[in-house]
Amino acid sequence: MSTLRRLVCLSLVVTVFLCAASGVHAHRVRVSETQHATTALATNAMTPQQQIIAQALKGTRVYERLAFMCDTFGPRFSGTQALENAIDWISDEVKEDGLRVTLEPVQVPVWVRGNEYLKMTKPRMANLRMLGLGMSIGSHGKPIRAPILVVKDFDELKTKKAEALGKIVVFNSKYTNYFETVSYRVHGAVTASSYGAVAALVRSVAPYSLDTPHTGTSIPADIPAASITLEDADMFQRMQDRGQQVELELYMEAERHPDKLSRNVVIDLIGSEKPEEVVVIGGHIDSWDVGQGAIDDGGGAFSSWEALRLMKELKIQPKRTVRAVLFTNEENGAMGGQTYHRDHISEMNRTSFALETDGGTFTPYGISFSGHDAAYNILADIGKKHLSDIGAGNVTRGGGGTDIGPMCDDGVPCAGLIVLDPFTYKQQGEIPDGYFWFHHTPADTVTAINPAQLDLCAASLAVWAYSIADLDTLLPRTDLDASTVDSGFHIMDTVTARVGHYLTLDQYH
Repeated sequence: MSTLRRLVCLSLVVTVFLCAASGVHAHRVRVSETQHATTALATNAMTPQQQIIAQALKGTRVYERLAFMCDTFGPRFSGTQALENAIDWISDEVKEDGLRVTLEPVQVPVWVRGNEYLKMTKPRMANLRMLGLGMSIGSHGKPIRAPILVVKDFDELKTKKAEALGKIVVFNSKYTNYFETVSYRVHGAVTASSYGAVAALVRSVAPYSLDTPHTGTSIPADIPAASITLEDADMFQRMQDRGQQVELELYMEAERHPDKLSRNVVIDLIGSEKPEEVVVIGGHIDSWDVGQGAIDDGGGAFSSWEALRLMKELKIQPKRTVRAVLFTNEENGAMGGQTYHRDHISEMNRTSFALETDGGTFTPYGISFSGHDAAYNILADIGKKHLSDIGAGNVTRGGGGTDIGPMCDDGVPCAGLIVLDPFTYKQQGEIPDGYFWFHHTPADTVTAINPAQLDLCAASLAVWAYSIADLDTLLPRTDLDASTVDSGFHIMDTVTARVGHYLTLDQYH
């Protein structure tokens, strides 16, 4: 029988004992007092980790708050007032929780989508679904009308480069996994432009579609770039294979604006013995300009915040400070993570661990870790001892995240939260394919969030953070070879990351 189950049984036994022991004086003992005594005895028998899980299983505030933010402020794209209003609201709420909150300034890029459309004009007229890709240019104030060239990969484009001149190149690369397929979204426009194309369309990076385009960052090129649905990419392929000529009309008003100031939200639960040493957990508070950003990454950011609130509510204080960082601008710049690292560089040798949640808040499975073998063994022991009852204590290798990437590169032991695929309920890698059904689409709304799963994620994060922050020493670390750390900060030359997408400072400025 698990520890939690034994404690539940103990609670029932104590209740019976107290009622029987009261005898003829039972009329003097109010039911509420008996329940209070029972709860106190059971709680005292629990470890802090068990208290956290038990409290979370009763329900937390995380779903309520996430839903309010998403419904009230909508998409939270970098450079928008909606993002800053959401940050102000979060700050006020954190203060109500009795936690310390600091808003740290971050300079962020500003990209505005504007009006956009895509039409097929030959062999028939049809309005098609599309989303301009982040950081793309527009169509210079007028529609681009051109025939298409469909290619399955970069190699096929190279062999057909003579045909690309004056065409709209359509990349129809089928989804294998996110980290392979996303290269077409990132590099497609630059590559097509080098062969004389007038625009680039990219099959949305997703394993499944209900005629849903997915946006995301693309390296800026001198031609516009947009995503199309899986259904339309397949249709174009079939038509080209039949020898039919397809012509499209693409209009985009996308443009860059001057950078603006945003803010990281830094929430601290101060440590009891070594407050200067830190365990960092977090996710990003910004979202794309479509959908509500509930999955990507409101759930990750809010479950990190809720982890601290749970500990505060239960009066659980680890030896070290636990910090939740709600990073800004992960989606189209990662300036929140880079700026946090720069501004807290003096703390890196005192940061025991960094854990990012940006792969969905479905049922937690464990963490994927990058760091020293000795640290891995400590984490595996924590997971087995404190999280196995809820199935969330598994530890695998190779994790990290976009926002904590600079910290990982600096030698901080780091990890990403792993969740089970919401449709197969299996652990299939660091990020489940089901996450990418909603990723960067209008379908990323609160409706896709399961409150019970969100509670479990908050509990899991709280247990990991408390257990690591309460160790006698910092987690062991070593000087890591950056090529061996899958931190999300080195991928496809300069762009995109394991759980997000960003461009380097040189590309922005």
